[in-house]
Amino acid sequence: MSLFQTLLKTIGKLKKISVLWSTKENEMKVAGFTIIKNAVVNDFPIVEAIRSILPVVDEMIVLIGDSTDETIALIESIGDPKIKIHHSVWNPALRKGGAVLADETNKAFQLIDPSFTWAFYIQGDEVVHEKYYPAIRAACEKYAADTAVQGLLFRYKHFYGTYDYVGDSRKWYDCETRIIRNNKQISAYKDAQGFRIGKAKLPVAKIDASIYHYGWVKSPEQMRKKQKESSVFWNDDTKMEKIKASPDYYDFTGFDSLEKFTETHPNVMLDRIKRKNWVIDLDISKKKFSLKNLVLYYFEKLTGIRPFDFKNHKIIRS
Repeated sequence: MSLFQTLLKTIGKLKKISVLWSTKENEMKVAGFTIIKNAVVNDFPIVEAIRSILPVVDEMIVLIGDSTDETIALIESIGDPKIKIHHSVWNPALRKGGAVLADETNKAFQLIDPSFTWAFYIQGDEVVHEKYYPAIRAACEKYAADTAVQGLLFRYKHFYGTYDYVGDSRKWYDCETRIIRNNKQISAYKDAQGFRIGKAKLPVAKIDASIYHYGWVKSPEQMRKKQKESSVFWNDDTKMEKIKASPDYYDFTGFDSLEKFTETHPNVMLDRIKRKNWVIDLDISKKKFSLKNLVLYYFEKLTGIRPFDFKNHKIIRS
């Protein structure tokens, strides 16, 4: 083989290596992220939340606030190498409307390396059903290069009282963005229910997946305990003292509309559900609405449309 032929062959190999390296550098990757504080004392299903998205993420950022319980040990007990634990001190001055939750969420988001395409946000009382894993990964792949899409929109199931009831009224948000592009111009909005770019609503694609929200599933005593514990992040001193002086149990009968849950729960929740040690019987036969909300409720049931609803997003793909 001549020197010229050898040189051409070497150049060809280098090109192949370059293409393979470029492909590896640009492959679609998803990082998960969450925040948590005092998970043990408030009985948050944070372990289930994290475990529920580990199969669809390549790394998991967990930002632990300055807890007074065994939260750190609880997260460490998961024992998955994907999990990267970081620590933070929550700002006690951010007391209005849960603003500290957005602040901590933004801190966690900033910890995600630029090499990741997407960031999957999961709150400490939210869980993903394993049946949605294929749809989630497929959507991440589908829209990876479509930079007009800055987030992926999930439907929601809000459980209430026990694992047998879900809220089906306008009181509960029906969808929200939980996967965002790894664009550091995006930030959590208000109490971190959703995300925006500045004040602009996030352009998103709807995907065929739901988030299961278990924040309102606790015993009456544990629910009131959690409210008293977290009131400092939502209220001024006057309202906080009123909450702390309230009875030591929560009255779950104040709902407007519920329906029976007849599907399956995520596998990661099954052990927690078995350990449930309280009973709440709720009469869901009657709707407790004003006339206006009654009309809007049945309009949504008939059409699937929810008019005048608050949204953090703008759907551009569906």
